[in-house]
Amino acid sequence: MAADMKKLVEEGKTVIGIEFGSTRIKAVMADPQTGEVLASGGHGWENRLENGLWTYHLDEIIEGLQDCYADLKRDVREKCGATIRKAAAIGISAMMHGYMAFDKEGTLLIPFRTWRNSNTKAAAEELTRLFNFNIPERWSVSHLYQCILDGEEHLKKLDSVTTLAGYIHRRLTGRKVLGVGDAAGMFPVDSETMDYRADFVEKFDALLKSKGFSFKLKDLFPKVLAAGEDAGALTAEGARLLDPKGDLEAGIPLCPPEGDAGTGMVATNSVKVRTGNVSAGTSIFAMIVLERALKDLHREIDNVTTPDGRQVAMVHANNCTSDLNAWVSIFREFAKLSGHPISDNDLFALLYNNALENGDPDCGGVLSYGYLSGEFITGMDEGRPLLVRTPEAKFTLANLMRSNLDTSLGAIRLGMDILKDEGVAVDCLLGHGGLFKTKGVGQQIMADALDTPVWVMTTAGEGGPWGMALLAAFLVRPDRSLDLPDFLDKVIFKNAERSKLDPKSEGVAGFSRFMKRYSACLPVEKAATQCLK
Repeated sequence: MAADMKKLVEEGKTVIGIEFGSTRIKAVMADPQTGEVLASGGHGWENRLENGLWTYHLDEIIEGLQDCYADLKRDVREKCGATIRKAAAIGISAMMHGYMAFDKEGTLLIPFRTWRNSNTKAAAEELTRLFNFNIPERWSVSHLYQCILDGEEHLKKLDSVTTLAGYIHRRLTGRKVLGVGDAAGMFPVDSETMDYRADFVEKFDALLKSKGFSFKLKDLFPKVLAAGEDAGALTAEGARLLDPKGDLEAGIPLCPPEGDAGTGMVATNSVKVRTGNVSAGTSIFAMIVLERALKDLHREIDNVTTPDGRQVAMVHANNCTSDLNAWVSIFREFAKLSGHPISDNDLFALLYNNALENGDPDCGGVLSYGYLSGEFITGMDEGRPLLVRTPEAKFTLANLMRSNLDTSLGAIRLGMDILKDEGVAVDCLLGHGGLFKTKGVGQQIMADALDTPVWVMTTAGEGGPWGMALLAAFLVRPDRSLDLPDFLDKVIFKNAERSKLDPKSEGVAGFSRFMKRYSACLPVEKAATQCLK
C-alpha cells in the first residue's frame, strides 16, 4: 500500500478535497480511480459571536486552511514517505450560504457573516414575497438585501459577494466562480440554464435600482459552474497560500467549489432522483432529489440543487450536535476528575449505546432543546440550550442522553413531515456526519424519528471533504461520457458496503410522543430567549 501510494503521490495522480466545516476544517487525499482515502488532515476551529453576529476571522480562515493542508502533508509523509508536489485535481468546499463582501481590490469589507445568523428575517420575507419563492434567512441574497435595508456603509464600496468556498477558490485560482449547488444557496438557480434564475435576477435588479444602487446581481455574484466544468487552476500565489513551505506546484486544476450540502450528496451517492441523504453534524440538513417541483411554497423548505444541477428539496436546521457534544464534554470532564479518563470514541460509544439500550423510547418525559443559535423552522430568532422535565419524569443518564439525541432531530422532523405531505418519494435515505460515528445509534434513532429505513455507508465518517475529493476526481475522469450519477455508481460506489436499519415500532411511537412535548413546549424555549440575556 505504501509503495503504491508513494507512486500515486509522486506522479501527481491523487485528488484532494478540502472542506471548511463549522467546527473542523478537513482535507482528504483520495485515489481518483477508486475513491479510496489515502490520507487526511484536519484543523479544529469555532465560530465567534461578535456584536450579535456569528463569524470567523479572516486570519483564522487562512491559518486553518494552511494548518489543515500541513496536517495532510504530514499524514502523507508518515504513510509513504512522499511529499505532495502536485495532484490530478483539487476541490474546495465549505458551509453554505452566508455573506462575504469585497471591494474592487479584494478586501473584505465587513466580518464574514455565516449561515448561522438569523438577523435577515425582514429581507428574507420581502424577497420571498417578491419572487413567490422561498428565500431562507441564511441565503447570501438575504444577507445582501438586509444590509441594504439596514443602510450599511460598506455597500458604497461593494464589488463582489461570495461564499466561504468561493472565497478560498478565488484566492487559489483568481477566478470568481461557484459550483451550482453552492450558488443555489446564494440565489435561486435554473436547472435548465445552470445559472441564476433570469426572471428573479430581473426583479432583484429592479429592486436594487429602486433603492438607489447601480450594481446588478450578476456583477456581484460569482459565475455558476456545474460539476465537471473547468474552474481554473492553482496559481503560483495560490500554491504559496495553500502550502507556505513551497513544495506544492502551480497549475493543478480545480473543480468548481461547492457547499457542504452538495459534497454530502456526493459522499453518500445521493445525486439521482428519488435519493436523499441526511447530514448530521453542527447543523443538520436533509437533501431529497426531486422528481418534480413542490406544489406549494414552504418557508421551511429550501429549493437548491445537486452539484450537477438537479432540483433538490432541502430541510435545514441550524442546531444538531453542538449541545449534544457539550453534554458529552461534561462527562469527559467528570471522568478526568474521577481519575479515570476515557477516550472520546469510547465515551461517545458508552453514552450513546446506553441511551439507545436503556433510555425510554420517549425519553421518560425528559425534554431538551439544543438551540445554540436561532432555528427558523420553529420560529426562534435566537437560541438558548434548555433542559426541562416534570417532577415525575424518569431523569436517568440514559434518558438525558436520549433526549439530547432526539432533540437534535426535532426540527428536521418537522420539515420532513412537510415533504411527506407533498408526496415526495424517497427510494434510499443515507446518513452521514458526526451523529453516525457511533455505530448504529444515530442511525436507529433517525430511522425511528423519520419512520423510514436509513442506510449508512462504511464511508459515512469521511463526509464532505471526501465528497469534494470525488468531485475533483469527476473533473479528471478518463471516461468523459459518464455524468455524475454514473461516475459515482460505476466507478466510486460499485463495491460500496452499507448497512440498513429499519424503524422500530416502539421507537417510532416513542419519538412521536417526544415530538408532541417538543412542539408543545416551544413557547418555553421562546420565553428563554426573551428572559435569559
